[in-house]
Formats: sequence, C-alpha cells, structure tokens
Amino acid sequence: MPFSCFSMHPQKILMYQNHTLMFNKLHDAVMVVVGSTKPKEIPVTLTNPDITTVDCSHDILSGQNGSSEHPMRLNNHTSSEAIGQLSVAICMQNLIKVTERLIQDQQHMKWNLRCLKLQPLSPVPSDIEISRAQTPKAIDVLAKEIGLLTDETEVYGQTKAKVRLSLLERLKDQPGGKYVLVAGITPTPLGEGKSTVTIGLVQALTAHLKTNSFACLRQPSQGPTFGVKGGAAGGGYAQVIPMEEFNLHLTGDIHAITAANNLLAAAIDARILHEGTQSDKALYNRLVPLVHGKRKFSAIQVARLKERCCSVTPGNEESKGHCFQSNSPHLSHASFFTLCFQRLGITKMDPDTLTTDEISRFVRLDIDTSTITWQRVVDTNDRFLRKITVGQAGTEKGFARQTQFDIAVASEIMAILALASGLSDMKERMGKIVVANSKQDQPVTAEDLGTPVFVHAGPFANIAHGSSSVLADKIALKLVGKEGYVVIS
Repeated sequence: MPFSCFSMHPQKILMYQNHTLMFNKLHDAVMVVVGSTKPKEIPVTLTNPDITTVDCSHDILSGQNGSSEHPMRLNNHTSSEAIGQLSVAICMQNLIKVTERLIQDQQHMKWNLRCLKLQPLSPVPSDIEISRAQTPKAIDVLAKEIGLLTDETEVYGQTKAKVRLSLLERLKDQPGGKYVLVAGITPTPLGEGKSTVTIGLVQALTAHLKTNSFACLRQPSQGPTFGVKGGAAGGGYAQVIPMEEFNLHLTGDIHAITAANNLLAAAIDARILHEGTQSDKALYNRLVPLVHGKRKFSAIQVARLKERCCSVTPGNEESKGHCFQSNSPHLSHASFFTLCFQRLGITKMDPDTLTTDEISRFVRLDIDTSTITWQRVVDTNDRFLRKITVGQAGTEKGFARQTQFDIAVASEIMAILALASGLSDMKERMGKIVVANSKQDQPVTAEDLGTPVFVHAGPFANIAHGSSSVLADKIALKLVGKEGYVVIS
C-alpha cells in the first residue's frame, strides 16, 4: 500500500489524529504522521514546505490517488473508521523503514568534499601572499560537505565556526578514526615544523588519497605571532587560511581566557582588601545577604562546608593540607590513603544558625600574600610587566604587593580548557585551582572565591601539554569515521 513521504532529517516525530493538536504543533514539526484526512481549518500554507509527511488516510491506504494539492486531503472518513489494524501495521512498518533511512542519513558517510585547487608558483611567494591569493570556501558550505548539521555549528563570519558538543551525542555510536600525533621536531631552515608537517599530511590524505581527515591545531598566541617565532598557521602551501584571522583573535577564546584569569586575580586582591578593612559581621552580610528577610548559602559556599578528602602518602600525614576533592582520580592510587574532614568543620546548612566563631572562619580566607601563585595575564610579549607592584592607589589603603603578568596561553585555565571532557568537567577542574595558601597553610581554591567559567584552546608547550583540546580531537575522530585520520601536533 502506498504512502506519501517527503524526506528530511527528523528532530521530532509528531503523530496526530486530533486536528486541534495538529493545528497547534504542525508549524514546528519536521515529520508528521497523519491518521485522518486534512481538516478544512488547516491551510496548506501553514505547513513547513520541507516537512516529512507520512499520509495514513483512507484514500492513500486504499490505493486511491487523492488530491495533488497536498498529501493531507479532505474526505468524510475518520482515522478510527478508515484505518483497520492491518493497514495501521503496514503503515507503521513503512514509517519505521523511512525513519531508519532518515537516521542513516545523519550517520557518518564519505565526505562530499570539494578541495580547493592549488596553483603553485616559482619562486614560492611569502606565506601571507599565498594566503591572500586563495579564496577560502564559505564555512557553511564546508560544514555541509563534511557532514555537519545546520544546528551543530555556530558561525563566526564567512570563514570560521565553532562546532557544538551535541555532535558527540549524535555520533556516539560512530567508530572513531585513526589518531596520528606529529611529535616535537626541530624546524628546518625553511621553517617546516610541526604545524606545517601536520597540515601537509592532512592535505595529502584528503586531496590525493580521498580519505576523510582532519588536522587539529592549537590557536596561536599573539605573543609569538608578533615575536621572532611568528604565527602558527603552517607555512607555504601547507597553511591554514585566512592566515590573519587564524593568527589574530580567531573566535576570541584566548581573550575569554584572559578575562576569566584576570577576574580570579582581581577577586584575590579584593578579598584581601575587604578582609583587612571590614568586620566579620560586615563580611557575612555581603557574602550571605538577606533576601526577602532570609539568608541562603550559594552552591559554591555550600561546597566550602562539605567534606574534603585528601590524598596522603603514608608517613607524610603532615601534607594533608594539600589535598584533592573527594572525587579526585588521585585518590585511587595504591600508594596513597585518604583522609576526609570538614573543610571548615561546619555541618550546618542554615546561615542563621552559625555561631560567631563559625561566621569568622566562614568569611575569612586569611590569604598569605607571600604564597599567591595566581598571576594576571595578557596575550602580548610585554617584558615590562614581568614584575609589577599593585595596590598603590590611596583607595587600596596600603594593601600593595609585588606581582607579575604571564602570557595568556600560560594560564592554568587554558590547560584545563584543552584537557576538559565537557562543560561540567571544566567547571569542576576550575573550581579546584589552588591560587594561594592561607596563613594556616591551608590551600585556597578558585571556588573559595567564586568559579570563573567560559569556553577553545592553545596551551603553551613549555608549561602545559601543548596541543589542541581533547574535545576538538573527539569531534574530529567522530567526523572522519572509522577509516579516516585525525592528525595533531
């Protein structure tokens, strides 16, 4: 028995036999299974022209052609009168087959990638001349060619986009590709280093061997870009284009890391100032304010009151001040044992029941300024910021101290971002960053001050792992498929 179906990737499957519900939901649906004929109240123009429609009306199931205006037509039959059990079974079997085909369309397939043509010149022009001579493919076209759905990309201009993590869920059953690491090498006199080799290898795999392949690179820092080293887009005819957009700012992730890092640095100095100039009561009123006559601890404040577990080496119990949260992977190591205690020794969850002593311990981090390890950052090689003095204004009331600026990509936040497996993992790791010790030699963490959260990656290799993000690798492995390659440097 025939049925009408106009194919499209489904996100929802809506089944209706009541025309009132259909009227309310039809416009947002991408697949509709019609059990009755089209009511007069629903105009054809109401439906999405790309909608997938499976017509189970009596005329279709009985082999009649019906109206050509629309697969949902008007007659006097209701679904209960017109469709017998056998007809419904056959129709639903057809629906399953259609849906399976639609789902398969969303799974991995051989890329329909059209590679840009190279026109090598001799002598070889400069990197910037080569980049500007090639017209980049529109990013939305490229995304479609490699199997990304429209709602899986967040476009930045004409040549850049971010990929949403929802892709990992869609392709969770898709086998990953082969993982190739281009290890650290000394660049040749012509500047052929890791990035150039990585991009050249992927160009060969994709354009010449017609194999799905991705290159995963770090975002360049403006420090080296404007220094002796230069950018990190590759070189010659094996480079990322447009070179200027890749080397400068890209989608702004390094600037987001700079802001998050410096927010935490500012919070440290502000907390030292406030604790040095305000009473316990004043601090408590600011940290746990009365809202509609009631105080309530925030989630981060509750975390300070909860149990904390320390990984301690046998015979070195004095190290218990330097510990990990109870879900730390370090706690399972055989050479450690675990000590657990209340971070503040406070088990109360009602802010109004804390004693004067408990309030004092709650509001005061009592940071030892000589132990502060968290520095401000800037994504520029500015040697005169390597050692500075902050707090010299009169409004800072004498709370001056020496500190320094690091380069933005050396921030621990950058390393965490690149290693995190997801947003919740990133948030948890950031909360555990140790920024200083208290005068009682207890670690002070980011979540004691409030956790900065934002999101991609370009960690320096001399202070971190020096590669692109774990999430970028995971996404690339899924997109290339079982026979594809992901090359990182």
